[in-house]
Amino acid sequence: MIDPRITKLANLLINFSTNLQKGEHILIEAFDLPEEMVIACVEAAQRAGGYPHVTLRNNRVMRSLNKGAGDDQLTTWADYDRHRMKQMDAYLGIRGSQNVSEQSDVPDDQMKKVGRLYAKPVHFEERVNNTKWCVMRWPTGSMAQLAQMSTEAFEDFYFDVCTLDYAKMAAAAEHLKARMNKTDKVHLKGPGDTDLTFSIKDIPTVPCCGNMNIPDGECFTAPVRDSVNGVIHFNTPTLYNGVSFQNIRLTFRDGKVVEATCDGDDEKLNSILDTDEGARYVGEFAIGFNPFILEPMKDILFDEKIAGSLHFTPGRCYEDASNGNQSEIHWDLIMIQRPDYGGGTISFDDEVVRKDGLFVVDDLKGLNPDQLKG
Repeated sequence: MIDPRITKLANLLINFSTNLQKGEHILIEAFDLPEEMVIACVEAAQRAGGYPHVTLRNNRVMRSLNKGAGDDQLTTWADYDRHRMKQMDAYLGIRGSQNVSEQSDVPDDQMKKVGRLYAKPVHFEERVNNTKWCVMRWPTGSMAQLAQMSTEAFEDFYFDVCTLDYAKMAAAAEHLKARMNKTDKVHLKGPGDTDLTFSIKDIPTVPCCGNMNIPDGECFTAPVRDSVNGVIHFNTPTLYNGVSFQNIRLTFRDGKVVEATCDGDDEKLNSILDTDEGARYVGEFAIGFNPFILEPMKDILFDEKIAGSLHFTPGRCYEDASNGNQSEIHWDLIMIQRPDYGGGTISFDDEVVRKDGLFVVDDLKGLNPDQLKG
């Protein structure tokens, strides 16, 4: 018998997140996933009148493919998968991992090549722009360990986070969208020496409340590309291609990262930011507000939604909130502004709208944890 929580989650993913309609084709791409979850998604898609297609992937196999793939192989692989993606109306990517560092010994230059020749054409150009898509993680012992929780406790947390009332969240997020769409100047202050200003004038704001990611809970836009000035100090650890970074500090001048340091390998950090011209500019600014996610666990899909957080993203922008920045990377770096993480403020046009992780203006208080949990 399938765990009823799995059935509930599969129904949410098919009927709400991807909004699959009768006659539509959906690609379910499952990485190291229990068969029960794949079956639940297939059956939910069939009940909706859709046509499910399934690709099963294994992260250890993917490491071997990525590590040894040459240009011709990656180009052919991308052509094949992009052709298939073009046939899809929706995409559901569910990613489990027994080892979050599985790709860590694939050389940087090789991972950049995989991103450029495979991920960019298949996912960022085709899937993101032309399908109804949702990407999510699957709970594993590896994730529980990163969250410093028992496996059972983490599974309970996971299903609470993933199946909350996203319709209620979406209604509350419309007020934040309206605020951000009217805003010119944003001013961030926070942990360390964070003091950063930029403009978001005339760049659309997109609420994410269970449609593109599960778990979800953010509103994103992008800074005007050359408007970013000051310092931001990220107090949340992060993984990039299996490599861990802590206390990343970026200094901006006229939109560009002119200094980047961290606890550990500054050379590796700067190598990522030197991937291409756009990697030292920012493609996304977002505010997180999932009430159940409070602590970082080195998984960006969770960490970027932390209540009281924001993320600032070196690299490529999204087309629906475009500032024109193009890059092979898109790296969500996260700062938590709750008092237990050093506090901080977000101001829109010189008005403080969030202080120490809580919204303080009446129209946005519906996004505070006590409201979203209730």
